[in-house]
Amino acid sequence: MKRHGSELAFRLAHEAEAVCRHYLSNGRRIGNYWQVGDARNTTGRSMFVRLIDDASGKRVAGKWTDAATGEHGDLLDVIRESCGLVDFHDVTKEARRFLKLPRPKADPARRLSPSFVSSGSPESARRLFAMSQPIAGTIVESYLRMRGITALHDVGSLRFHPRCYYRPDPQMSTETWPAMIAAVTNLDGEITGAHRTYLDPSRLDLCSGGKAPIETPRRAMGHLLGNAVRFGFADDVIAAGEGIETMLSIRSVLPDMPMVAALSAAHLTAILFAATLRRIYIVRDNDPAGDGAAESLSARARMSGIETIPLSPRSGDFNEDISNLGIDAVRAALRVRLVPEDVARFMSAGV
Repeated sequence: MKRHGSELAFRLAHEAEAVCRHYLSNGRRIGNYWQVGDARNTTGRSMFVRLIDDASGKRVAGKWTDAATGEHGDLLDVIRESCGLVDFHDVTKEARRFLKLPRPKADPARRLSPSFVSSGSPESARRLFAMSQPIAGTIVESYLRMRGITALHDVGSLRFHPRCYYRPDPQMSTETWPAMIAAVTNLDGEITGAHRTYLDPSRLDLCSGGKAPIETPRRAMGHLLGNAVRFGFADDVIAAGEGIETMLSIRSVLPDMPMVAALSAAHLTAILFAATLRRIYIVRDNDPAGDGAAESLSARARMSGIETIPLSPRSGDFNEDISNLGIDAVRAALRVRLVPEDVARFMSAGV
């Protein structure tokens, strides 16, 4: 494994500038170095990649150092970080694809290094989230605003990855797409999973929807059951629903109410309740699965002594309501459903 990795790193070093232009596209060449924010391709100037060997042999092409963090490595690390890869096999496969090398012969003695975590695990979800960047000024912000979502304060659970790995099928070639990365957390705030929404910059309109033209533009990984994507810190009152965009749409009207997105109807029925929770607004999707999830969650909550109040959209979900009816219509519809003290506590005044 080390021998194969060293050989690929050596070949990549001979194409150092081309590698940087491809995987670190937010940087630029400065003399004999490529300068960029970090190995995850964020904008900035703290990371330097050597592009040419010097005469002494002490400075080798392909080696990089991040002055801000002290991190360093080679171009295989750049591929891993910029593409959001975890398994070393996927890193080398991507490197071979870039170098246009044939697939290696199967090695029956091959073993994964213990330092690499299994794909789809909570640890791989944490690493993917750490590799991503804040959404401000990215395609994720454009995607959400295109969908009428304006309350983008305190959205630390959402991040952007410019080249997130996507494999349609284990036997098919891999692709990379920009993606919205959402952290799935437990009640203690520990990341247990991640959700990816693959996006396409050329489709940022309501007709196209903004998502990448692939079979499954939404994918989740890690431990999801009982956990959720969270906006705000839950205490005595929360709103809970299925989709990220649905809950962010509600948040545009109730900007101070804590929200949780369970990511599916099945997972909504199983969300865990904080010990301090006394009222939950159940944000249902307008379909049979949404009906069933709302009923099941309501029954569980009542058994725990928690008051439940359903919030139902006029269209398929509240993001459709925001897009089709406008935020003022959604605000008026929700105002009459909320407990009066929650109107004063959580609802925006509007304009």
